[in-house]
Amino acid sequence: MGCSSCGTNKNGTPSGCKSNGGCSSGGCNRLNVHDWLANLPFHDPESSCKVIEVSFNNGSRKEFYRNGTLQTFIKHELVTVEGVSGFDVGEVSATGEIVRLQMKKRHVDEFSPEMKKILRRAGDMDIQKWKESKSREKDALTRSRAIARQFNLQMKICEVEIQADGRKATFFYTADDRVDFRELIKIYAGEFKVKVEMKQIGARQESAKVGGIGSCGRELCCSTWLSDFKSVTTTIARYQNLSINQTKLSGQCGRLKCCLNYELDTYLDALQHFPDHADILYTEKGNAVLIKKDIFRNLMWYVLPDSNVHYPLSIETVKKIKALNSKGVKVEELETTEPVTTAKKEVEPQFVDVVGQLSLRSLERNSQKRKQKAREQQQRDRDTRQGGQPPVSKPGGRPDNRQQQQRPPRPADQKGARPAAPEQRSQQPRPGQQPNLQGNRPNQPQRPRTQAPTGTRPPDQKPRVEKRGNDPKPE
Repeated sequence: MGCSSCGTNKNGTPSGCKSNGGCSSGGCNRLNVHDWLANLPFHDPESSCKVIEVSFNNGSRKEFYRNGTLQTFIKHELVTVEGVSGFDVGEVSATGEIVRLQMKKRHVDEFSPEMKKILRRAGDMDIQKWKESKSREKDALTRSRAIARQFNLQMKICEVEIQADGRKATFFYTADDRVDFRELIKIYAGEFKVKVEMKQIGARQESAKVGGIGSCGRELCCSTWLSDFKSVTTTIARYQNLSINQTKLSGQCGRLKCCLNYELDTYLDALQHFPDHADILYTEKGNAVLIKKDIFRNLMWYVLPDSNVHYPLSIETVKKIKALNSKGVKVEELETTEPVTTAKKEVEPQFVDVVGQLSLRSLERNSQKRKQKAREQQQRDRDTRQGGQPPVSKPGGRPDNRQQQQRPPRPADQKGARPAAPEQRSQQPRPGQQPNLQGNRPNQPQRPRTQAPTGTRPPDQKPRVEKRGNDPKPE
């Protein structure tokens, strides 16, 4: 995780400290080391540490090299070191007294004659060859996996590291059992034209090379600062009263999490005050079995056979009962003030929606209302384009597609007669009918014509056919 000052601007130039991911804040490089002894004063400069720690392949591998030159190297500087039948290029990760502490931690002799030396500061030609070798690693990894698959070997090639001069390649692999790769080495040497070295690593080292984010939300410890891996067992989880759940206790590598060891010493110190060999207490009701130790409240939880009641006992009470049991005396009952019954299941908290108490039904109703309004607006626009009047909406929200004006009721004594609209009725009088001298009032229908009763018709008059919207013509 880089610091905020190591970011880049819009044009791609580094901002802040302008180190572009190489500052000494301790979080910009994998397995970075902060030299907290850099400002330590020395009375004898000749006694200072002459060994430098150099990292390779972005910090996944670190080795110690002796500085036999008169040059002074600083952190994050590229140097050329001795390799196998050639040279290699690495990055300085630590110098000074902090390196002496790292060597003591890894049991490395500072004055060992077998320690390799630093040749010089990396030049342009060294860096160019180093970049060319690094560009071949990705293709070599893909090809090496395909070849191993052809031999049906139960192994996994995790990483390929090629030396800067291109003369040697190290193949890191993981395997559960022993693998016979003698023929595989010959194929690799002829395929890549390099000296092949096979190195087996564990699942934790593989996870450290890959990297990632843990369940805590931070980068993996093995890929940032943790260099030595201690064994982790389920007994450590039992000391901390953790449920033995393989899914929750396993890390990205498939093994138990390394962070289970971090608080183990604190739990062991707290458990020293608890009595030993107190797993079973003898009572008249039966043998009480220990199920949990609460180091925060100094309580020991027991349960009786065929019972759903948990009894939290203090440390002093357990010691008294244990002393009586050693004399062959069984206590009548467990003296506790707060027995806990587990017969009732704990009620799980219900989910509460804090965002306005919304529900899907309310959203559906609002969507239906919006769709209904959109349909009404489309109907109004369609009626307006056709030249008619927009429909009148009912109180319920649905439009009334019927005509706005109601027709006048028919007279009771006339059947089959329909009144004509005043705007469509002509002002010309029909034959045998008196003209209307007063005229029709606007927006008022004419009175219906008087007709003979149904079934009676003058013999000299034929039936007339009326058409709506046009003036009737006599036949």
